Amino acid sequence: MACWTVTNLDELTSWDADWKGLRVLVTGLGVTGFSVADTLIELGAKVVVVDGQTSEILEQRADTLKIVGAHAVYLGPEHIESLTEIDGALPDVVVTSPGWNPRHPVLDAATQAGIPIWGDVELAWRVRERAGRKPAEWLVLTGTNGKTTTVEMTASILRAADLRAIAVGNVGTPILDAIREPNGYDVFAIELSSFQLHYTHSMSPLASVVLNLAEDHVDWHGSLEEYFAAKAKIYERTRVAAIYNVEQRETEKMVEEADVVDGCRAIGFTTNVPGLSMLGIVDGLLVDRAYIEERRSSAAELASLSDLGDVVPQHTAANALAAAALCRAAGVSVAAVKQGLIDFEPGEHRIQVVANKEGVLWVNDSKATNPHAASASLSAFKPVVWIAGGLPKGVEYDEIVQQHAQRLKAVVLIGADSSKLAESLARHAPDVPVIGPGVQETGTETTTREALSGEDVMKQAVAAAASVAREGDTVLMAPAAASMDQFQSYAHRGNAFIQAVQDLLN
Repeated sequence: MACWTVTNLDELTSWDADWKGLRVLVTGLGVTGFSVADTLIELGAKVVVVDGQTSEILEQRADTLKIVGAHAVYLGPEHIESLTEIDGALPDVVVTSPGWNPRHPVLDAATQAGIPIWGDVELAWRVRERAGRKPAEWLVLTGTNGKTTTVEMTASILRAADLRAIAVGNVGTPILDAIREPNGYDVFAIELSSFQLHYTHSMSPLASVVLNLAEDHVDWHGSLEEYFAAKAKIYERTRVAAIYNVEQRETEKMVEEADVVDGCRAIGFTTNVPGLSMLGIVDGLLVDRAYIEERRSSAAELASLSDLGDVVPQHTAANALAAAALCRAAGVSVAAVKQGLIDFEPGEHRIQVVANKEGVLWVNDSKATNPHAASASLSAFKPVVWIAGGLPKGVEYDEIVQQHAQRLKAVVLIGADSSKLAESLARHAPDVPVIGPGVQETGTETTTREALSGEDVMKQAVAAAASVAREGDTVLMAPAAASMDQFQSYAHRGNAFIQAVQDLLN
């Protein structure tokens, strides 16, 4: 039996608490798992790490952790079939990487044994306070789409306010690495996935927001209801502002049902004219009717839509409003909001204009890995030659096809198996030409795309799109699916599209 009780664990709420001897099983040795293990070793815990994979980089990480004091590191599938003991006893706590779902044999066994399971964010919240330092404030956000854009916008605004700020979490930089930064930060802009939120239990941020909600990651969570429930956890214990999307009643309902700190305000954002205690848009201007004293009779101008770029889809404006709402909750000035949005540079593979030649606009939105994200992109253009398909992750396509059938000139299908999308197109857009699915004729031969490299798949897709695109059309690569069936990542898919377009047009 473990010697640490729940009461003991509840006392672990600062870096300076007594972590020594705590038996911790860390599951996963990716970037997040490494940061977790490294932190816990520094705290004095007895750390064992398991990962079902083996690779050169994992071996290097394992060697590093052993050098700095890991009790053990086990790599390979045989080590994740059951709960690993530490010195002949069960772990006191399991800290898991976000990709491990609750039904994994190791995590299921921990649950059955009554062992608490934390994520890296839970650990980070517990060690954020450290003697001699002022802890950074936490501005946290989640959503089905737009998280990375919004968290980077938030960080840009905070830096424009002369605050030491960094975007962390699901965006790429582990939050524990930022907490251990010697010079420290004033504010963290934190992107949280539903996976991370599932394993977060005590976080109490200054401000929080759910950007939007749509069907996604049902395979991980087990149901749409569980996915939404994980997202809703972001509002729990929020101290200053719980921010919701006015155009999605589900997010407002989450705020209404959240157990927030007394005095926390509900703040809405909308791409329409804002009501009281909202941020919104009036005559091409982003305005604030929430954080000003005279909000009943007026609004403060934050920025113009043109400050966000030449092409500003509705969801980009919504992301900017959410970022502004988070930062205004932290006391950031109107001027800093405007400057931060001007300074912001959108990341690659997010409605990225690749070329505009002979009147045809070529746009890369490989980051649109689900129907909700792809729908937002489709809404910005008409007529569209849509390149789509990939690993569907259990989602449905009927709604997106019904909504955008009138703006589709043609669809080019990629993906090892895009049959679900093809079936939805046949049902709801029967007059739209569909090239594919998954097969490209080459003379008298037929080559399946599953057997081709990702680069070759995209070359064929771009060539097919070019054959039907004419002046005034947009060729939009917004797959509405994950990339791992044919590409290493959405970035690999996006880069393949960019290269294929450049090769075709040059």
